[in-house]
Amino acid sequence: MNQSRDPTLHQRILGEIEGRIVSGEWPPGHRIPFEVDLATQYDCSRMTVNKVLTQLAKAGLIERRKKSGSFVTQPQAQSAILEIHDIKAEVQSLNLPYSYAVSKKVSRKAKAEDSRRLELPAASSVVEVVCIHNAGMRPFCLEERLISLETVPEAADADFLAVAPGPWLLNQVPWSAAEHRIHAISATAEVAAALDIARNTACLVVERRTWSGAGPVTHVRFTYPGDRHALVARFTPASQ
Repeated sequence: MNQSRDPTLHQRILGEIEGRIVSGEWPPGHRIPFEVDLATQYDCSRMTVNKVLTQLAKAGLIERRKKSGSFVTQPQAQSAILEIHDIKAEVQSLNLPYSYAVSKKVSRKAKAEDSRRLELPAASSVVEVVCIHNAGMRPFCLEERLISLETVPEAADADFLAVAPGPWLLNQVPWSAAEHRIHAISATAEVAAALDIARNTACLVVERRTWSGAGPVTHVRFTYPGDRHALVARFTPASQ
C-alpha cells in the first residue's frame, strides 16, 4: 500500500462517516461497520481505520465497545467555552465611546436565591452590585452581580466607581473555574427601563459563575438588548 495516500484517505474516511452521523443517515445506536469491513471498503489498512474511529470517539460521535464494535452515540448538548470578556473592550471594538455607572451597591446577608446562585453556605454575606454599561449615548448592557464576601471580603469596601466589578475581580481574585449559561428573555418593566427599550423586547442573557480555590467568587447576569450583542466561539479540529 502506498502510505503517502494515508493522510488524504484518513480525511476522506473521517468525512464520510462523520457526514452519515451528522445527517442522521446513521442514527444514535447504529452500529458502525467493523474495522476489517471498512478497511476492505476503502482499500486501506486497519490501522488507518482505527485512527479514524479513535478520532470520532474522542469527538463524542461514536462509542467503542470492547468485543461489540462501535456505535453512534446519543446526541449531547454542545457547549462553547466563552472567555471572560471585558465589556469596555467589547464596546470600544465597535468604535463607540464606553462609560458605565453603578446604580446599586449594597452589602447584606445572602438570601435563599443568592445562596442557590453562588452555592453559598447558610448565613453567608454578599455584595450586590447593579451597573449599566453604555455604548455611546445608549445603554449597552445591564449587569446584576453578587460577590461572595466569604471569598472576597475586600469587595465590601470597593465602590466600583473607577473600575467596573468584572475587571476589579479579575485583578483581585484569580479564578480557577467558570460556568456560563445563555438564554433569551422578554424584557420586564425593570429591565426595559434600565436599558431604555420597550417592554417585552427580546434580550440575550449571559449568566456566569466563577470559583477560586477559596470558594465561590461571583454570580453575574448580563442582559443585552437582542440587537446589541453576539456570541462567537472559534473551534479547532481535534488532533489526529
